[in-house]
Amino acid sequence: MRNISITCEEVVQIYQENQYALDKITENVVKLLDRRAEKISTAESCTGGLLSELITNVPGASAVFEMGVCTYSDRVKTKLLNVPESVLLEYNAVSQQTAEAMVKGLRKLSGAELCISITGIAGPSGGTKDQPVGTVYAGVLYKDTICVVNLKLYKVCRQDRHEIRRAAAVCAFGIALRILMEDE
Repeated sequence: MRNISITCEEVVQIYQENQYALDKITENVVKLLDRRAEKISTAESCTGGLLSELITNVPGASAVFEMGVCTYSDRVKTKLLNVPESVLLEYNAVSQQTAEAMVKGLRKLSGAELCISITGIAGPSGGTKDQPVGTVYAGVLYKDTICVVNLKLYKVCRQDRHEIRRAAAVCAFGIALRILMEDE
């Protein structure tokens, strides 16, 4: 497995470049996968199905969209995605370790070449000093390349539930598109 990292500054750049083009970057991801005859799957917590909705808004998405699961509860993360209970107990549901376990579990479950996981705090409540509203982790796994990043959306957008969910989608698809394009 090849790990790549994306800095907080790169997340800010991805968000700023794509915040008004979410439909377009999603469409680009779908088209690239379609051209390669590859599949995409999503595992979402704080985005609540938004990634799946954005994918299925693209005409022809049925050729690439394998599955989307909403795993809000720790029980479902463990049962469906095989996120170890020890990870949830030690790091909690909103952590890099959980996002990584989610995306790896999704790969095993779906077999899709591109898997995306999101876990975080969309607010307006639930934030703490250590994990403010807008703390969101995204995992992107494409073939043998994995990237798991703390998006720190509290640095790039208002602490508004809708905006945080949308920003998480922008960043996740932006990271996925970057990885896909590196594989060209």
